[in-house]
Amino acid sequence: MENRKISGFNTLHPAVLFTYFVSVVIVAMFCTNPVMLFLALIGGVSFFGVMKGAKLFFQDLCFYILMAVFIAIINPLFSHNGVTPLFFMNGNPVTLEAILYGVDIALMLVGVIYWCKCYSEVMTTDKFLFLFGKAVPKLSLVLSAALRFIPLFRRKLKEIRSVQSSLGLYEKKGMINRVTAELKVFSSLITWSLENSVDTGASMKARGYGLKGRTHFSVFTFRKRDLGYLICIIVLVGIVILGMSMGISDFKFYPEISEFNFGLKQIAVYISFGILSFIPFLSELWEVIMWKYSASKI
Repeated sequence: MENRKISGFNTLHPAVLFTYFVSVVIVAMFCTNPVMLFLALIGGVSFFGVMKGAKLFFQDLCFYILMAVFIAIINPLFSHNGVTPLFFMNGNPVTLEAILYGVDIALMLVGVIYWCKCYSEVMTTDKFLFLFGKAVPKLSLVLSAALRFIPLFRRKLKEIRSVQSSLGLYEKKGMINRVTAELKVFSSLITWSLENSVDTGASMKARGYGLKGRTHFSVFTFRKRDLGYLICIIVLVGIVILGMSMGISDFKFYPEISEFNFGLKQIAVYISFGILSFIPFLSELWEVIMWKYSASKI
């Protein structure tokens, strides 16, 4: 699939989008149930794949798979809790519970990272300023500017490295020469960032930012479609949080691994969180189906 911006979920009102991402990330961060963490991971990965295309998707996926494996291996080396020792290393037991808990942590971490990446793609600066510009204008400006500069720094860093490499900066081998070259690149990046910040400040001053009575233009309107999504999100996350507070979705690894319960209450919580996790992906998939259907009628 080609790299393109999403057309369905992205068109929702910023308040709905912000509510959705905060809900999913909070649940994923404070849940230890492997089923729910797996649903969060697959939902985030699917949505990110739809947004970024196959090439970038698999590049990122390989990195995060390696990171997850590293976390799963590291945890049992430092945590020796559990009642099922598999073998001993330097006199310390490596337990099944510690290994599975490491896998669980890896699921949570990678899932949250993917949802944060999706958030940065969907919640652009104009949407963030629309939500918080009037309530906390200075804080929202600082946060939106910081979030904006992260991708700018990455692109500029690649550009500076490419130019310096063509000029022969990295021809000399050795650790010291490598560090010296990177320091030169970093110095150029800092100089560019300072100049860019001055230009941004001058541009904002020329446009009248901060003056009293200054109006704000917005293209965002709250529609019936947004209300439907918002109600759906609130109901689903309400069921999930209620289930978590009642201990329905609790899962423990220490001192021994809990058994999976698939009663009606557990299934209700799993289905609710599964639907919640796949709302963006299903929304975009529906847009693609409707587009192809409309094109076939022409």
